[in-house]
Amino acid sequence: MNKEIKAIYTIWLREMTKFSRERVSIASSLVTPVLWLFVFGGGMGINVRMGIMGNGYSAFIFPGIIGMTLLMTSIRSGISIIWDRDFGFLKEIMVAPISRISIVIGKALGGATTAIIEGVFILLLAFIVGIHLSAIQIILVIPVMFLISLGYNGFGLAFASSIQSSEGFQGIMGFIIMPTFFLSGALWPLTNAPEWLKAISYCNPLTYGVDIMRHIILGEGQFLLPADVLIIVCFATGTLILTSHFFSVKK
Repeated sequence: MNKEIKAIYTIWLREMTKFSRERVSIASSLVTPVLWLFVFGGGMGINVRMGIMGNGYSAFIFPGIIGMTLLMTSIRSGISIIWDRDFGFLKEIMVAPISRISIVIGKALGGATTAIIEGVFILLLAFIVGIHLSAIQIILVIPVMFLISLGYNGFGLAFASSIQSSEGFQGIMGFIIMPTFFLSGALWPLTNAPEWLKAISYCNPLTYGVDIMRHIILGEGQFLLPADVLIIVCFATGTLILTSHFFSVKK
């Protein structure tokens, strides 16, 4: 057991070391969410009828922008598997006397941690859109961010483990990230959406992650909070099990 924990920690630490050295990449990955929040939120807020958005449009999309940050960072961190394979590191750890699930957990925890760091940066900008978070709200929202990040990091790792090139991975992820974001209810309430759009959105795990954060940050949400939490926990657990299976069958 101690050997497995040490392996998980070592892989996690390696991911953190790589993350700390990619300062330009970190800064650039934060530009898109900030632009969405202040440019899109501010511009659309002028033209959107508030309706049920009692806190204003920028405040309404704020949890969704955090969700987008977590989604983008988590899924794209899966590309580290391809880089590790190209440089031979993946082969070394695959033949090491540790379980494959420890490799997956270490990689997933590393990716989730980097996503949370970037998500917390956006979270700290809440006051700019008129949201004043208490310490309790911050403490409550971080575990939710962790579950979202863990789930989508597992999703990214699962895809990356079966794709041979980083270009192919980035191309496929480009078709997944934005539709997932747009169909999560991050930018508009789903209550008035067409039925076909609701049906698709209800199959999107990010929908429930964003809804949990709205419950915590804004005190409002579309679904029951326990149901949201259950779905996100199942999603995170399911993607990790799926990724562990993919790694287990690899030679």
